[in-house]
Amino acid sequence: MSRWAFVGGVVLMSVAVGQITRTPPQAVLATRFLSSLTAQQRSKAVKPFDDAYRTNWRYVPATREGINLGEMTPEQSALASELLKATLGESGYKKTEIIKSLEDVLYDLENKNPGRDKRLYTFTFFGQPSLKEAWGWRYEGHHVSLNFTFKNGALISSTPQFFGSNPAVVRSGPKEGLRALPTEEDLGFQLLDSLTPEQLKAAVLPGAAPADVITSSSRKAAIQEKAGVAYSALNVSQKKILMNLIKTYADGQSTPEMKRRLSRVEPDSVVFAWMGGTKPGVGHYYRVQGSKFLIEFDNTQTDANHIHAVWRDFDGDFGADVLGEHYVQNHL
Repeated sequence: MSRWAFVGGVVLMSVAVGQITRTPPQAVLATRFLSSLTAQQRSKAVKPFDDAYRTNWRYVPATREGINLGEMTPEQSALASELLKATLGESGYKKTEIIKSLEDVLYDLENKNPGRDKRLYTFTFFGQPSLKEAWGWRYEGHHVSLNFTFKNGALISSTPQFFGSNPAVVRSGPKEGLRALPTEEDLGFQLLDSLTPEQLKAAVLPGAAPADVITSSSRKAAIQEKAGVAYSALNVSQKKILMNLIKTYADGQSTPEMKRRLSRVEPDSVVFAWMGGTKPGVGHYYRVQGSKFLIEFDNTQTDANHIHAVWRDFDGDFGADVLGEHYVQNHL
C-alpha cells in the first residue's frame, strides 16, 4: 500500500512492501522538514540555489545563516535529524553526533563559555528541494561542515566534507577517552610506521606541520605541489592501509555516496604525504592526494589534541558543474 501527498511542489510518497519500508529521497525528507517550519523559519532556512552563501562554508564557531537546532521544536528537530541520517548513513551520523557532544566538554573546560552550544548547529537550504531541479543544503556548526548538491533527484556532490574534533581525545570527565575521529588518526600513523626508509624520504616533507589544513575553507581546493610517496611505490599491505584510510573518509556518507566517491579514486594517481611529528602527541599533518580529490588531516592545535580533517574534490566541490549549468540556463 502506498500513500501520496503533495507538499511544496514535491510529491511525498511513503511506500511499504510487506515488512520493508523504502527510505524516501532526500528531496522528500527535506520537503517534510521545511513544511514543518513556520513562514518566518522558512525565510531564514531557504536561500536561492545560486546565493553566494552556498560556497561560504566555515568550520569554526561563527554566526551562521539558516535555522539552528535551538530554534526548532522537538518535532522539527526530529525531521531534520531524519534528513541528516538518510543523507549520511549510520557511521557519518554517529560521527556528527559525537563531534557535537564535544561542545559540552568545551563548555566545561572553558568555564561555561556560552559559545560552546550544541544547539547552534545549523541547517541551510539552497533552492527548493526537487526531484528534477538543482538544489542543495548544508549542515554546519563547530567542527562540522557538510555540503550536499542534488540534481534529478540524485546526490551529485557531498563536498566539502569537514569533520573536526576538539579535544581529539577527551582526557578527563564523564567522556574521558572519547575520540570522535580515531580511525582517521590511527590509520595515518599505521601507514607512516609501515614505510621503509626509502619510502619515508618521499613521504615526509620538510618543515613543521601547518597550523591547519592547507586548503582551509577556500571556495576551491588547490594544492599546487603533488608530493609524497606514490601508491605504486607501496607494497600490498601498505596499499591496503592507504585504501582503508581513503574509505574511512568516504564512509562519512551514505553507502551509495561512499561507493560513488570511491569509484572516482584512481589509485595510481594517489600520493601520501606527511609533515611534522611522527609520534602521537607532537603536531602532525598528512594528506592523501589523487587526480580528483584531496584529503587533509591536521592535529597541531591545543598541544596536538585538536583535529581538522577534510575531503575536497578539485572540480566537484559544491557540485561546481551543476552550478555552472544553472547559470547558463538561467542567466542567458
